[in-house]
Amino acid sequence: MSVWLPGAPCTPSGCVVPTRTARALPEAVLRLTAVAVLVLAGVLLLPVGRRLPAGLVGRWCRWIVRAAGVRIRTTGAAAPTGGLLLVANHISWLDVPLLGAVRPARMLAKAEIRRWPLAGPLVARSGVLFIDRDRLRALPGTVARIAAALGEGSAVAVFPEGSTWCGRGQGSFRRAVFQAAIDAGVPVQPVRIHYRDASGTTATAPAFVGDDTLVASLWRVVSARGLVAEVGVRAALPPGRHPDRRALAAAAQPRGGGRERERRAGQGPVLGRDGRRAGAPDGGPAGRRAGGPDGGPDTGLVVRPRTSPCGHQK
Repeated sequence: MSVWLPGAPCTPSGCVVPTRTARALPEAVLRLTAVAVLVLAGVLLLPVGRRLPAGLVGRWCRWIVRAAGVRIRTTGAAAPTGGLLLVANHISWLDVPLLGAVRPARMLAKAEIRRWPLAGPLVARSGVLFIDRDRLRALPGTVARIAAALGEGSAVAVFPEGSTWCGRGQGSFRRAVFQAAIDAGVPVQPVRIHYRDASGTTATAPAFVGDDTLVASLWRVVSARGLVAEVGVRAALPPGRHPDRRALAAAAQPRGGGRERERRAGQGPVLGRDGRRAGAPDGGPAGRRAGGPDGGPDTGLVVRPRTSPCGHQK
């Protein structure tokens, strides 16, 4: 893995907490089966996916989320038509169908998927754009392909953080992909995704982070009761309003949200990427350096005892 790749301090053991209300085993199995059937149907239709009506694709995306037992709460205006760069923070595999429900789009996916048996060729034929994350030299070509797709009037969905976070913290939007929107002269549609449990607090159960497996993440979601996916669709950023990709990425970056509300409600400290306690001018007392859960390299993140990397109280 190249050292320039973005990463997150979130791990399943350090950040992910199952919800307190669980579904009965038969219901959870039934929901898992329903999700699998819907996904399989989508995979089989991938070769003709770009010719399907956008409304049908959007409904299919919502069906997947609801089949998993997650309610969807969408706020904001509808995404515009025509070429559009759709950007969102990244927490879970659920983020993909949630963005598809906002507006069906060509996804930007890691190049490894293209090599998957059976699914890889089907995904490639669906119009998915691939990025080789291990080759920095390939990035300009990827940006050019995204710009070409945008120029043709397609919507392209991207998670600019480049890594998943647990929902209690977030990463910075990488700037390169925003150059494609500037080059194509299309708007950028920022979307903020947040998950809550039955009590209304941030839910980390849907997170798909670190060395977590897809099966484990799927099971946490379908066996949890009361999960809500909040999808905040902000006003689109029109082309030409921001001078460069740095300013455009900063304007699209989600701010505050669940972490701010929970800190005010006394849910415990949240630590920034520089290790300072969020909202404290001096970062408070010194903490300890956190390594990976397996004793891996120092992440450079300062955490307090009994606190996960994103501030979740253990």
